[in-house]
Amino acid sequence: MTALDTVSSLSLIKSVLSVCTVGQVVHTLPERERVRGMTSLADEVYLLRQKERDQVEVYDVINFHFRRFLTVPYSGGFIDIASCEHCRYVYIANETDYCIHGLDVGLQSAGTWWCVKDKPACISVNAAHNVLVTCNEVRKIKEFSSHGDLLRELTLLDEVINPWHAIQTRNGELIVCHGDRVDAVHRVCKISPDGRHIIQSNGGLRGSNIGQYKVPRHLAVDNNEFVFVADQNNQRVTLLSPTLDYIRQVVSSDDLKWLPVRLYFDAQRRRLYVADNEYKNGEWTSGRVVVFSVSKL
Repeated sequence: MTALDTVSSLSLIKSVLSVCTVGQVVHTLPERERVRGMTSLADEVYLLRQKERDQVEVYDVINFHFRRFLTVPYSGGFIDIASCEHCRYVYIANETDYCIHGLDVGLQSAGTWWCVKDKPACISVNAAHNVLVTCNEVRKIKEFSSHGDLLRELTLLDEVINPWHAIQTRNGELIVCHGDRVDAVHRVCKISPDGRHIIQSNGGLRGSNIGQYKVPRHLAVDNNEFVFVADQNNQRVTLLSPTLDYIRQVVSSDDLKWLPVRLYFDAQRRRLYVADNEYKNGEWTSGRVVVFSVSKL
């Protein structure tokens, strides 16, 4: 074994030792309308429901006591939620009006609003405090400033069909999950900052075996850039390494009542939030959030 091989082996061991493992259920937030997303900011959890008013439920982040409702203007069509600690904003994507709403947490009111011009699928906030909007129908990722200025627009490769969610890593690469029910290929990809190259990927043909997915719908990333994947129609959450190597299944169908459609990782408290929604008779009906403790090996 060469010195380089030794260094690589030690790096791999160090990486494996820092892998997150999901423990017991900490709490289950109430079963009500369909859950469209969740996030946290400061000492509060924000849970987005599909309903006409009081769409955002706010809970204490420590003991999950309910605090209040927030009603978002222009109700209807809300699809995802994300937060920015730096700006103290909670952002909500609207798939009906093709727009993003920004709620000022300090004022507890709508602080900003802007048009995306394409139908959003999911959103995230990057290290530069900008909002990334994934538009799956046109295979684009749009980056906006906190005030809604369009900073850039990436058209993804032709092979990235139906991208659902994108998260940007610290070095600017994009982690994207893609594949709808009728698509042949369902994957998680790491894409170069310019959107032109797939650096690594996990998955392939649609399936239920190890390393396969049936609608990888949403992502969460921990501080070490390990990736949690909501594998919707396989009823599980999969954990990948920073290089997108398969590690293990961390949430199984035994841990869920329905289908996992959204994830949120609270790095400070090491908790994984999983939105668990019911799909019945061709419609999304009920939803809840299951919160898991996350520790290191």
